[in-house]
Amino acid sequence: MIRVTRSAVIDAPIDRVWELLRDFNSHSAWHPAVGESRIENGEPADQVGCVRNFFLKDGNHIREQLLALSDRDHLSTYCILDATLPMKHYVATVQLKHVTDGDRTFWHWQSTFEVPRGREQEFQELVGKGVYEGGFEGLRAFLRRGGAASPRVPNADAAQGQAVVATAFGGPEVLRFESLPVKAPGPGEVRIRQTAVGVNYIDVYVRKGLYRMIEPPAAIGMEAAGTVFDVGPGVAHLLPGDRVAYACPPPGAYVTLRTLAADQVVPLPDHVSDEVAAALMLKGMTAEYLLHRTHRLQPGHSVLVHAAAGGVGLLLCQWAKALGAKVIGTVSSEDKARVARANGCDFPIVTGNYRFAADVKNLTSGRGADVIYDGLGREAANQNLDALAFTGHWVSYGQASGAHDAFPDLSSKSGTLSRPVLFHYTAERARLNEIAGNVFKALKEKIIQVTVLHRYPLAAAAEAHRDLEARRTTGSIVLLP
Repeated sequence: MIRVTRSAVIDAPIDRVWELLRDFNSHSAWHPAVGESRIENGEPADQVGCVRNFFLKDGNHIREQLLALSDRDHLSTYCILDATLPMKHYVATVQLKHVTDGDRTFWHWQSTFEVPRGREQEFQELVGKGVYEGGFEGLRAFLRRGGAASPRVPNADAAQGQAVVATAFGGPEVLRFESLPVKAPGPGEVRIRQTAVGVNYIDVYVRKGLYRMIEPPAAIGMEAAGTVFDVGPGVAHLLPGDRVAYACPPPGAYVTLRTLAADQVVPLPDHVSDEVAAALMLKGMTAEYLLHRTHRLQPGHSVLVHAAAGGVGLLLCQWAKALGAKVIGTVSSEDKARVARANGCDFPIVTGNYRFAADVKNLTSGRGADVIYDGLGREAANQNLDALAFTGHWVSYGQASGAHDAFPDLSSKSGTLSRPVLFHYTAERARLNEIAGNVFKALKEKIIQVTVLHRYPLAAAAEAHRDLEARRTTGSIVLLP
């Protein structure tokens, strides 16, 4: 991902400069590289969501969409929809600030994008010099000539996104793809253009109403990655154009554009792609706290990982193996057993009927597992107790087979039971940064790996849920807005 940033001081009051820049079609009047330009469908040139269709004077054709506009912060964000230039995922932000030394304006212009390998330097210069520096000089000249601004349209902070909404509690059929208004960020908030959305079993629980975290109709989803549009007052750790990711309540991640609390959003390192981040944040941080906090895994421990070929399961197997544990896992097919084995599971057990305790005992010379990482829930409860070693630790962090009515009496094993929730571990920003940082470090050091095998359009979220619940997926699932 390339990032280009340029700044300049314009010898004109901020209100005059902003009146020009907030007009999404004004660049044809002042930018020396821009030729014919029009706003599609006759929409106002400062309406969020409008598309400008224009030609560069070198003959290239570009369509850009206005994603966000804030008169309060003198900030606009836009992206390229189509271009004859080989640029992908282009998102740019323009922001103005008042210069206290005289009635002048500080103009900051930033973008991120991707280009074919080997052409990075060419496009850094094209955007940085030809577009940004050329734009600064063009606007200065236009202002010196007394160029006029377009009429102002109120309420420009509004934005329109699209979302997958649970219209009621129930099966995948309750999910609908709809338009959804997205408010500008308030104090302590950030607005994000999302590029990849993670799918997790907690989304199924929320959709069914097992976790009453929404009141339908409402968007669902707990994790995503993307680029910052704009930030509200009091946000210091994020800037427009930053690549970011999050995994946190409340649900609402199945969207193209989202405003949420900035304290739950972390910047992404360059070595973590958007898709990997969307597949990693919730599952990776879950693996981190399960292995290092809920139960501090020690070398030589026997570990039982349920759903060992699932998104969390694969990460638990990889990380537990790196920590020196003996890793046993349950899977639902021979194909998934091969996947689990390739990801650190020493002994995958194929079972479709929640019968595994005898195998676990055989593999541990009758002792049982020192720790069980259980995302299965009710149907596996009695087998888990049977498979647990004396003084073992049963960590129940999910309930794919249904919620527990009651847990068996662990006194027969002097066992310990934990019912941890990720979001309690990441509620404080400092702890969130620590856990996320450990996950990113483990990824960089190849302790864990994430392979996204299942990608669906955002509008096909219902299909993704059907496949997840039918155990037709392996590893991580990502929705692409």
